[in-house]
Amino acid sequence: MSDRPDAEHQRPEGTSDKTVEALGKISEALEAIEIARGHLYTFHRLSGTADLTLGQGVEQLREAGHDELADLIDRELVGRNVLDGRWTFQVMEEYDDGYYADFKRLEKQARDELVGGRRHLFEAEMKEDRRTHGLPHHTARPGVTPGEE
Repeated sequence: MSDRPDAEHQRPEGTSDKTVEALGKISEALEAIEIARGHLYTFHRLSGTADLTLGQGVEQLREAGHDELADLIDRELVGRNVLDGRWTFQVMEEYDDGYYADFKRLEKQARDELVGGRRHLFEAEMKEDRRTHGLPHHTARPGVTPGEE
């Protein structure tokens, strides 16, 4: 087994440096979108946790004899929409079904059309440039014995 990247991480013949760089930037942007989506899910989870915890606090206010204030907070905040007409699950669904889905679809379309669907070509080429050939922990892929160049 040769210590070279697998076929899925080698650019197709005739693919220009500019194309690989452009797809690398689009992939980098997708990574940022994935992180943003994760933060949006964090917002969703924290907002839900806050609402449930707020409900517990309202019940404790009632138990402490503060019914009027408990009723006000319960009416004004518990179960309230975080955005116009939306709880956070609805925000997530709209994001996932709209911008996120379109971003994923178009990134994949660009890879499919330009490099046969191959992913991370820019990074794979960077790895080849940066690794020390022939040393342990610097192989091109799993299962290669160092020195199999």
